[in-house]
Amino acid sequence: MWDWFKDWIFSIIQFFYGFCHDWGLAIIIITVLFRILVAPLMHKQAKSNYQMQKIQPKIQNLQKRYANDPQRQQEEMQKLYAEAKFNPLAGCLPMLLQMPIFVALFQVLREMGQREEVQDYCFYNIVPNLVMTPQQALEVGFGTFVPYVILMVIFAGATFLPMVMMQLKSENTQQRNQTLIMGGVMSLFMLWISWSSPAGVLLFWGASSLIGIAQNQITLAMCRKEDARKEEEQVIEVKPVEVNVTRKEKKKRPTKKK
Repeated sequence: MWDWFKDWIFSIIQFFYGFCHDWGLAIIIITVLFRILVAPLMHKQAKSNYQMQKIQPKIQNLQKRYANDPQRQQEEMQKLYAEAKFNPLAGCLPMLLQMPIFVALFQVLREMGQREEVQDYCFYNIVPNLVMTPQQALEVGFGTFVPYVILMVIFAGATFLPMVMMQLKSENTQQRNQTLIMGGVMSLFMLWISWSSPAGVLLFWGASSLIGIAQNQITLAMCRKEDARKEEEQVIEVKPVEVNVTRKEKKKRPTKKK
């Protein structure tokens, strides 16, 4: 069943290759379609992360206040989530739903070199061989290795860039620093993984991450706009009504004739 699913995904890539006659462009088209398909899920996940960022200071206050009473802390947290209309599982569910498609795409691109249908896996004149790994490209020569380095940097950097960008606006200095350090360490780990990964995988992951960053920023902009609109409505409701009272000019009393 799983092999059939992977063959079906490869046939879709092959279908788009028939139009553009380039495997790299076909991979990018598939990546864009994949991102459009999971866009509603990613929107929900980004919105959930935004809500979590907003209530994070309140969560930390509750953790400090009820540090010695875990049960009360949990109750207060549930109340806070209910007031903020935040579901902690909302950020995890979209990721779990899209994982089968992502894993299948990843494996198909990794195993492309084992397929007998086509041997010339290139991305125009930019990347000569999408089946080749950066490690193998370096053995060929430095000139061949350069585009693979660029793919490695995009692969590693774009993966954790959304998380880092979100934490840059955080008021919690300690948490922000911890996130930045973790993002740096994980980026180095991703560089290590990319060293032995085929260029097709790096191209797919890098393009997917960059599109994901754009989608994330659009969602955050929509959330901020919605918050600004709600704040404006609250200000209008609270503002006292001003009544303009025009006082009539008093007429002079008529004087009696003597």
